[in-house]
Amino acid sequence: MEEAKKTARAVVRIGYDGSVHKFFRADKARERFDNELRVLRYLERRECDFVPRVLGFDRDKLELITSNCGARVQQMTGEKLQSLFTELERYGVQHDDPYLRNVTYRASDGRFCIIDFEFATILDAAELTGEERPSPRSLEHEPSPATQPIARLRWSGRTDRGRFRANNEDAFLAVAFSDRDFCFLGADGDASTTGMDFLFAVSDGMGGEGSGEFASRFALDNVTRILPRRFQMPPDHRQLGIADCIHELFQATHRQLTSLGRSYAQGHNMGATLSLIWVVADWVYWGHIGDSRIYHFAPQRGLRQISEDHTHVGWLRRTGRLNEREARSHPRKNVLSQSLGSGNFYVRPQVESFRCRAAERLLLCTDGVVDGLWDRAIEDLIVSPPPTEQERPAAARLVDAAVQESGRDNATALLVEFVAE
Repeated sequence: MEEAKKTARAVVRIGYDGSVHKFFRADKARERFDNELRVLRYLERRECDFVPRVLGFDRDKLELITSNCGARVQQMTGEKLQSLFTELERYGVQHDDPYLRNVTYRASDGRFCIIDFEFATILDAAELTGEERPSPRSLEHEPSPATQPIARLRWSGRTDRGRFRANNEDAFLAVAFSDRDFCFLGADGDASTTGMDFLFAVSDGMGGEGSGEFASRFALDNVTRILPRRFQMPPDHRQLGIADCIHELFQATHRQLTSLGRSYAQGHNMGATLSLIWVVADWVYWGHIGDSRIYHFAPQRGLRQISEDHTHVGWLRRTGRLNEREARSHPRKNVLSQSLGSGNFYVRPQVESFRCRAAERLLLCTDGVVDGLWDRAIEDLIVSPPPTEQERPAAARLVDAAVQESGRDNATALLVEFVAE
C-alpha cells in the first residue's frame, strides 16, 4: 500500500485497489475510530452518496477501510463550501471541521465529497432512540410503489454467439445461497429475497483456440467458490465483508488466469471481463472490470450506466471528449486497459454498493449487446417494448435485437428486477 498521509492522529494508506485504509492512533484513538465508523454507517443508511462507504474494518488494529472519494480539492468558493456542508447536515450529520481540507473531488461522477468523520456529530435524535426515519431523499416525494422495500426478485438471462462468430465466449451465472443452501438458478425466474443472497454475473472471454470460452467459464466458476466465505465471517462483519470478498475474487481470478496463460501456449494472454451484482435483502453490492457493462434503471432517473468501460475510449466518453455516437464508431473502442488475465500486471476493479427499491432494475450485458443497441434502445426494450414483445423475457428481447442489428460479436444480457410484495 502507498502512504497518503501521516499525522499524529492517523496514518492513511491507499490499497492496490484504490481503497482507503485509515489507521487511528494517539489520544482517544478507539473512540475516534468508533465514532467515524458509526457516522459513516449512519450516512450509508441515509443513502448519502458524497461520503466514503465503509468496505471493512479491524477493531484490533483500529483500521477503517473505505471507498476512495477522489483527490483533495485545492480551491472552492466559500459559498460552495458552505452549501456542501449544509447539504451534509440535511442527512443528520454535522462535520466538526467544515473546511476545504476535508473536501475531495470524485472524477467518476463529477461529485464533490466530504471525508474524515472521526469527530463528526449525528444530529438526528431518532438515531439515539432507535426510531427509524426516512432519508432526506425520501422526503422529497410522497411514498409510491417505487420507494417500497423489495421483497422479490425477477430475472432473465440470454446469450447468443451472434451471426458471425463460430463459438460463444460469453457466459452468465445466476445463483442463490445462504449459510445452509446453494443452488444454481434457471435463465428465467423469480424468488423471495428472504433468507437468501443472490448473485448474478456475466463474463466475456478472450483468447485464441477456445481459451476465451475457458476464461469466461473459469471466472464464473471462481465466483461460486468464494460466496460461502461470507457466512464464515463474524456476524457483525458479514455484510461489510462482502466488498472484501468481491475484491478478493477479482484479484484471485486475475492471478490464476495470468498463471494459466503463462503455462499453456494455447492460452497465451487469455483473459475475461467480469461484471457481477450481489443482492443481500435490499442492498446491491457490485463489482466490475472490462468493457461488459452494468446499467441501473430507476423510474425517476431512467437508465444509466454505473460501471466504467475500462478502455481509453471509455475514458474519453466519461470525460466528455466523445459522445455516445463517436465512442461507438471509434476504431479502438474494444481495446481493453483492464481485464482479468490478458497479460495485465495488476487490476483495479470497481466495487461499490447501494440500496435498491422496488421497480428498479439492473442490467448486466457484454459488449455484443452494446454494439447492436444504443442506450435509448436498451431502455425502451426493458421498460416499454412493442406489444408483440411484451410477453417475452427482457433479456431475450435485448439479445435478439442486438444480434439482429449487429451480430458481429457474442451477445449476453442478464436483467434483474426488484419487486415489492
